[in-house]
Amino acid sequence: MDAHKAIITNIFNNSTLIEVPFFQRSYVWKADLWARMIEDMEYIVKTNKPHFFGSIILKEGRRPHPGENFTDCRTIVDGQQRLTTFLLFMKVLCLKLGQSTTFDCQFRIMGQSIALRHGRNDIEAFERVMASTSADKIDNPAPQSRIIEAYNYFVDHIDENKLNIMMVMMNAQFVRIDLNADEDEQQIFNTINSLGVNLTTSELLKNYFFSRDTISEYEAKWASVFEKDDDAKSYWDTEIETGRMKRAIIDIFFDSFFQIFIQNKRYNISNDDKIMYARVDSLAQSYQHFIDHYCGGDKSVILSQMKDYAICFRTIFNPDTCGVSIPGTFGIERLNIIIFGLKTSTLIPYTLYIAKNVDSEDERNAMYGILESYIMRRMVVHSLTKNYNNLFTSLIRNEVLDADSLVAKLHSGNDATTYIPTNEELLDGFQKSKLTNLQARGILYLIESYIRPANSATLLLGFDGYSLEHLMPKKWRNNWSACASDEIAKQRDSKLLTLGNLAIIPQALNASIRDSDWTTKKSGKGANKPGLEACAKGLVTLNAVLLEDEWTEEKIDARAKWLHEIAETLWNIQP
Repeated sequence: MDAHKAIITNIFNNSTLIEVPFFQRSYVWKADLWARMIEDMEYIVKTNKPHFFGSIILKEGRRPHPGENFTDCRTIVDGQQRLTTFLLFMKVLCLKLGQSTTFDCQFRIMGQSIALRHGRNDIEAFERVMASTSADKIDNPAPQSRIIEAYNYFVDHIDENKLNIMMVMMNAQFVRIDLNADEDEQQIFNTINSLGVNLTTSELLKNYFFSRDTISEYEAKWASVFEKDDDAKSYWDTEIETGRMKRAIIDIFFDSFFQIFIQNKRYNISNDDKIMYARVDSLAQSYQHFIDHYCGGDKSVILSQMKDYAICFRTIFNPDTCGVSIPGTFGIERLNIIIFGLKTSTLIPYTLYIAKNVDSEDERNAMYGILESYIMRRMVVHSLTKNYNNLFTSLIRNEVLDADSLVAKLHSGNDATTYIPTNEELLDGFQKSKLTNLQARGILYLIESYIRPANSATLLLGFDGYSLEHLMPKKWRNNWSACASDEIAKQRDSKLLTLGNLAIIPQALNASIRDSDWTTKKSGKGANKPGLEACAKGLVTLNAVLLEDEWTEEKIDARAKWLHEIAETLWNIQP
């Protein structure tokens, strides 16, 4: 890496082609930044002093094709927006001053092709404005180009009487950072722009896999899946929570697909590389490293399977499942609730592996049911989840693709990070575990969907349509009978957050109802303040509760046992 101060003539030198990556983001600057550019240029002329315009990161690029007249090619890693704006500004200024020759000599290669070549999204508009021969506004039909909009802005707002071309070119300064072909541009970009918006994994991979010379392959293997239409773009751009961060679904796909791919034993990947490949923040670099070191640089090894896996991914994974009713039988819909509703995204790679490689729908659903049972049993007893990634990637590595093998593999893990809780531990969990609101809601929702009769008069809502209610309120001391002793009161408090005392309801209770005595909490206070009987009508998990004349610690224990009996049957994993 070489970093140094540079003026514009050190960047555009009549023989260097600077290329915006073909699939880079579009030009996005707006009027406030264009106005700032004009102000800065007028300041330069007024003071005749250098002015700093930020950093430009350029990476060693491709060799010229036959017939191309440049001697050096650089790819823009960072600085596309400011360099584009600078050239638009200079183009208009030179036209207004009648000095087009000056512009061509500085910003064209050998006075011919423009020295800044734009990417796919902006190339047509940029070349159009660069071909202008007069300082007149250009038509900008819908969908409007931000490039043309900027050009027209400069036509309207540049006062050539306040500007001097040579002063601008000699005093507009940048920090130029040049990278060799093998240097990690993403790490450098992220460090320099730590407060900015980083390029996504998918953006980096698109530029890595495809170029101006592979448009047909890009159309067939990328655009036809990820950019097919607005619905496709909306789906892949959707962000979901994964751990402590939000990630776009398309980036989650590339992570999942890669984790599947690298488990293939034929590649004999070293442990050190496996550790590196598990890093989400450098996934694009991991793809490149894997292809270079284990595939002999052959990108087709990845591309040959990527499209089919992406199509499969979109078919089975849908965050919107949390907003609709789900069946009571095992299948991908219930697993979507666990993945997206309960934020267990570590399931995605292995679930995708099953969906892509198990032909029988019955076998797939059986395996989905085993995964649901495994996750939910462990959730009830509050087991650790930190080793889930290792567990599920090991299932891929060992090609576990049938229900019997999956059960056997899960039962073979006997440490705290992977074991299957027994029925006794499951009962203890229903009686004692104090879970998060989300976890408790998920457990009760999946049980409700399982036991709900097919001919129910009320529709099961989506997971997101329910909130969690404490049957005995946390503030029971306000309106409930007092306990005989402090010790009994503490025992009552210990049961408030357990599953036997929790319920899902589609409509949150009014605060005055929520903490009322049991009779009022059930019946409500008129039409404007309905109680559980109205708000929870049709919920099988509350049918018996609403028949109770009182709600006590004993009733909580009894309901916990009842829920456990259902869960034991529903989430049964027998070796």
